[in-house]
Amino acid sequence: MTQVSIDSLIQGAISGDYIVSFPTDTVPALAALPDRSELIFVAKQRSQDKPLILMAGSAEDLWPYVHGSPADFQVWQQVAQSFWPGALTLVLPASEKVPAAMNAIDPTTIGVRVPNCVLARKILQQTGPLATTSANLSGQAPLESIAEIEAQFPEVLTLLASQLSTVATASSLPSTVAKWTGSGWKILRQGTVQLE
Repeated sequence: MTQVSIDSLIQGAISGDYIVSFPTDTVPALAALPDRSELIFVAKQRSQDKPLILMAGSAEDLWPYVHGSPADFQVWQQVAQSFWPGALTLVLPASEKVPAAMNAIDPTTIGVRVPNCVLARKILQQTGPLATTSANLSGQAPLESIAEIEAQFPEVLTLLASQLSTVATASSLPSTVAKWTGSGWKILRQGTVQLE
C-alpha cells in the first residue's frame, strides 16, 4: 500500500528515491525528478526510444529547460499563454538542463507541458518540473484509477483517496503534441487541443 498524503508524495518526489503518481487534466501521470527519469523507464518496462514529458506548475518553471532565439521564445510564450494550463505538449529545443535520458533518441528536444489540474500544479510547484509519462506498462492502455495504478506499480507513491475529492474529471484523451520546426508547428499527435 503506497497511498500517501500530498506532502509525503511531494517529499518522495523531491528525494529522488520514488516515482510518484498524480492526476492531470488527461490521464494520470507517473513522475520523477528529471535526473532520475531512468526509474520511470524501468518501472514501465519501456525502451528509451520513447521520450518523457517535462511537466511543471507554470510556464516560467519550464523556460530554463529550453533554448531558442528571442523571437522563438516570443512565439512559444504566446502559445503557452493561450493554451496553458492545458492538454498541449510543446516539443522544443532542449537546453543543457535536460538530462539526455529523458529523450535518449533525440536529446536535442524536450516535450514540455503545464497541466490544467489544480492538484497537479500544486504538487509540481513544490517539486519543480518532473519527468512524466502516462501510468501504464509500455504498449498498454493508460491506467485511470488509483487501484489500477497501485496494482501495476506497487512501488509508486499515489495519493490517498481523501486527497482526490477536489479533482475534476479528466479527459481520457492524451495531450496534443506540437513540435517547433523553427518556423512553425508540426502536429505529432492530435489530442484535445486544436492548435491553430
